[in-house]
Amino acid sequence: MNIKIMMLLLGLIGCAPLPKVDSQAGSSSAIEHNPGDLTNAIARSSQHADSSLTEEILFDFLLAETALQRDRLDISAESYARLAHITRDARIAERAADIALRTRQPALAQEAIDLWVTLEPQSQAAHQAAVILFIDVGQLNRARPHLEKLLASQPDAVGKSFMQINKLLSRHPDKQEALTLVRQLARSYDKLPEAHFAVSQAAWAADQPKLASDAMQKALKLRPEWEMAAIHQGRILQKLDNPAAINFYKRYLDQYSKANDLRIAYIRALMENKKFSLAREQFHRLESENASNPDIALAIGLLSAELDDYGNAERYFKKALELGFEDTNSVNFNLGRIYETSQRNREAMDSYRRVTGGERYIPAQIRYAFLLAGQDGLTPARQHLQTVRYLDEEQRIQLILSEAQLLREQGANPEAYDLLSTQLDETPQQPEILYDRALIAEKLGKLDILEQDLRKLIELKPDSAHAYNALGYSLADRGLRLPEALSLIQKAIELSPDDPYIMDSLGWAYYRMGNLKKGLDYLNTAFAARPDPEIAAHFGELLWMNGRTEEAKQIWQSALDSHPGNEVLQDTMKRFIP
Repeated sequence: MNIKIMMLLLGLIGCAPLPKVDSQAGSSSAIEHNPGDLTNAIARSSQHADSSLTEEILFDFLLAETALQRDRLDISAESYARLAHITRDARIAERAADIALRTRQPALAQEAIDLWVTLEPQSQAAHQAAVILFIDVGQLNRARPHLEKLLASQPDAVGKSFMQINKLLSRHPDKQEALTLVRQLARSYDKLPEAHFAVSQAAWAADQPKLASDAMQKALKLRPEWEMAAIHQGRILQKLDNPAAINFYKRYLDQYSKANDLRIAYIRALMENKKFSLAREQFHRLESENASNPDIALAIGLLSAELDDYGNAERYFKKALELGFEDTNSVNFNLGRIYETSQRNREAMDSYRRVTGGERYIPAQIRYAFLLAGQDGLTPARQHLQTVRYLDEEQRIQLILSEAQLLREQGANPEAYDLLSTQLDETPQQPEILYDRALIAEKLGKLDILEQDLRKLIELKPDSAHAYNALGYSLADRGLRLPEALSLIQKAIELSPDDPYIMDSLGWAYYRMGNLKKGLDYLNTAFAARPDPEIAAHFGELLWMNGRTEEAKQIWQSALDSHPGNEVLQDTMKRFIP
């Protein structure tokens, strides 16, 4: 083929717009490439002694770019991998690595990144791509040399880099392995407080609070005035030794009295330890030293709300608005919650309506709709939810789920089922919709749909403890396929060992299988963790079946006093108490 014609074709493609590739895994460099630049790279490759602009090179380039235009990223990745190997051009290797990472093809990505690093050993982008790849595939030992190279190449930003390392490693499941890596990286930076901070964070994630505290103490020794490090140290100490944590907060504030964020953490620690008089003293000091600070007014309002001191919470939220707190949406949302908790529904609705944007906008509109349903009925409430603006698919799904919940709470289960079914026709693999429709299907006796949806959810999200639990409990409650039901719930407890609702299901399954002792043990644990009315119903039934009828009556009555409308509890009591 004539070289001039081939270059003309390449130039024409270089003029075509490149579609933006949607990254699922995270791009190596997050750079948008221009095909014209790649054309030049390919042209340069013809100058290599062992390479010329052949028909094979041109074909792979045309195929790669055409596939990209048509959203066939797998084909594009394979074609660019071949181009990188043939041309040995760093720009093309970068392109190949970027597309392979985005399309989750680790073998192709590794091949391209290895070549890229070989061709440009000083390229930060190449080492960043290698780090992302090896962390994504769980090979931290291979990520380490690239991280070391990146840290060494940015001496002025090494502290900032250490502050980001744990975020980078957060998806890695083996927290102990991640801790080992961070400690190895930090050894060369013993005089850098951020390095010790990173070790502390990794140790905390690996459930090693003593090591986390020791490392944070080293960070504070190097930078005593570092308030963020002090706040983290206080939280770590709260897990190890509450009195030591409170003493630490007090000593730090004696030295750095203007550390407002730490004082707020101190107040929270005092509240958690029921030292309310000391907490109020700190409240007053915080307010008196920051009388015109809207951030502090908001913080005091939030802390007051945690104390169930709704009067002061309202006062300080309003003060934050008067002082010009910038995020009025957040303040109005919190005011709405205070009014709703105090059963001042009209004021709550007014406050929620004043939330016009930000991350609180969707939750505020949902709460407004639920209050509107109580006041004016389902129709206007549903209309409101259907007209709320949303920014993305996640928010749209949140609104649909809320509308379904609204219908359920009003006893309109068939309508809720139809709403979710319509949505599943559009997005059949939407996990939250599948889960909610399964729960409603059970209420309607559509057990085939329940099982179908939950099994599909398990297939989509094999780590969904609630899907395993819901399916297992549904089978156990009906006495169906009990060994399978037990196995499903045991899988759920493996995934979420401290969930009281799953413990309740496990106890119920053992009870259905005739093992009263195991059933009672699990239900006792579940009820102690969360005295939910349905857990109370199950726990009371097992107590009754074990001859402890008076205890059962007390638990049922106490739960009924707190939740007089709970149907499961009422039905259970009717079966045992005439």
